[in-house]
Amino acid sequence: MAQVVITIKIMPESLEVDLKNIEKEAKDYINKYGEVGRTEREKVAFGLEAINLTFVMDEKKGSTDELEDLIRNIDGVGSVEVTDVRRAIG
Repeated sequence: MAQVVITIKIMPESLEVDLKNIEKEAKDYINKYGEVGRTEREKVAFGLEAINLTFVMDEKKGSTDELEDLIRNIDGVGSVEVTDVRRAIG
């Protein structure tokens, strides 16, 4: 089986949410599935920022549905969306 590179976008509930805490907890969950390679903040609107986490996961692990549910239940998370999935070559 191959490795897949996945990007998850996490939107906070509001401007007052501690993004550092969300990022830390999300990384802790992701590390059970794979390894986080890149973290970016994306300006959305009116000062609101989303967190984009890109990580590598073994394709054998299957869907990210369970991981998305775990992240969705972090305090302050408004929504979670997989924005990109690619098979790693090599």
